[in-house]
Amino acid sequence: MKKPMFARKHVAVAAFAALALTAASAGAKTLVFCSEGSPENFYPGVNTTGTSFDGNEPIYDRIVNFERGGTKVIPGLAEKWEITPDGLTYTFHLRKGVKWHSQRAFKPSRDFNADDVLFMFERQWKENDPYFKVTSSNHSYFNDMGMPKLLKSVDKLDDYTVRIVLNKPEAPFLSDLAMPYAAVQSKEYAVAMLKAGTPEKLDQEPIGTGPFYLVQYQKDAVIRYKAFPQYWGGKAKIDDLVYSITPDAAVRWAKLQKGECHVMPYPNPADLEAMRKDPNVKILEQPGLNVGYLAYNVTKKPFDDVRVRKAINMAINKKAILDAVYLGSAIAAKNPIPPTMSAYNDAIKDDPFDPEAAKKLLAQAGHPNGFETDLWAMPVQRPYNPNAKRIAELMQADLAKIGVKAEIKSFEWGEYRKRMQNGEHQMGMLGWTGDNGDPDNFLAVLLGCDSAKTNGSNVSKFCYKPFEDLIQKAKVETKPAERDKLYKQAQVIFKEQAPWFTIAHAVQLKPVRKEVIDFKLSPFGRHTFYGVDIKE
Repeated sequence: MKKPMFARKHVAVAAFAALALTAASAGAKTLVFCSEGSPENFYPGVNTTGTSFDGNEPIYDRIVNFERGGTKVIPGLAEKWEITPDGLTYTFHLRKGVKWHSQRAFKPSRDFNADDVLFMFERQWKENDPYFKVTSSNHSYFNDMGMPKLLKSVDKLDDYTVRIVLNKPEAPFLSDLAMPYAAVQSKEYAVAMLKAGTPEKLDQEPIGTGPFYLVQYQKDAVIRYKAFPQYWGGKAKIDDLVYSITPDAAVRWAKLQKGECHVMPYPNPADLEAMRKDPNVKILEQPGLNVGYLAYNVTKKPFDDVRVRKAINMAINKKAILDAVYLGSAIAAKNPIPPTMSAYNDAIKDDPFDPEAAKKLLAQAGHPNGFETDLWAMPVQRPYNPNAKRIAELMQADLAKIGVKAEIKSFEWGEYRKRMQNGEHQMGMLGWTGDNGDPDNFLAVLLGCDSAKTNGSNVSKFCYKPFEDLIQKAKVETKPAERDKLYKQAQVIFKEQAPWFTIAHAVQLKPVRKEVIDFKLSPFGRHTFYGVDIKE
């Protein structure tokens, strides 16, 4: 029964997309994005995937933003700010006259103000806030970046001025505030939903200040947005934005060819040649700010022994994985940060592919006959990993040659991430696309002690003092060259301790139809449609 239901669903979505494009030809400009999955919810503060961030991006704004297609921090809901010379106090002057979406059942009675900014911080920070546990109490980004310890106070000086005081300087703090988790929600709406006994509606039927408002969401099928006429930055160039949720990359490509969608993420590497030959399609590409990796849970035997981790690293044929799965759309990873970052340590030598040396190291570690382990593989295609199941099969075959029997495991994507963050795996694949262009966003969030706690993004549970000392020192260092030195030293320790088998840095590839105007690749892999137009 499942197959026909799946087919009917995709027919319905394709029909919807076709109707949307018909509407475009009738006058309204409609852009259809063939997204790869459904958002977890409409509250970015508890989201960790690009899929969820993409679903939220049209709706919300932040006090500061990244320029479209770049890493420069620009004004958002705050039109200007001041930072004290000691780097501890940030004063934000908020825009006046910013309207909330009023097209849904709840009708806001006031404009955006400082109360909303305080609410954004407090629902993630204060455990006694009535919204702290609504939807989820796991505010991964806020916690993994050490915000609870970093923030000393967040105060409303008046309706349009907010002062943030830190306990210590934090070099990437402004960039941190431009990340998706810092999306501002309406405090007035939150209070009304709490009084009504339906606080979850805040995150299910969202109201934002962003360039588009939500019209309809049907899980695993479609998200519909409309341009918000009163957007503070000016109305979007397109009138309607449709996310046609299409998990299969081959189906996304078929829809793009037929004109049923205009932009698609994460193409199959095997389809790239045909895409480049299609006269109606252009492929935007740039080096990816990402890394795909296999994490060893260093709190579980035998992966608490660095010799075992190094042996596994030497047993896996990385080049074969890149050749068979990435098909030229990635470069081999040897460090946990991509080579586009100035702090990248190119002097580091990768672990060689040497099964015989791996066997000897396993024997030294007390496993002359190998051992049994699990090997978790993601059920979905990600920007840093086009086919985790195939990579797992290649790894499994390599490991069998040194006596290590690996059982491949997988779960539904949300469950997979949750279980890995809980540390249920021994070995598991995951990856990361940078959020703000700063090395801290990789090294602290993925490998720091704060995020090694239960539910953190550090799924290797790696907490190693010499490494931690370096990344914490880099957080407060304001000179870029000195920060880079500290991060380069941290990468040396990472390579020595081997909490991961680093797989690849994938090239960011975005097939777009020729009629799309001014769609820009985000270095963070986000999909932003404000500023995009379509030829009529």
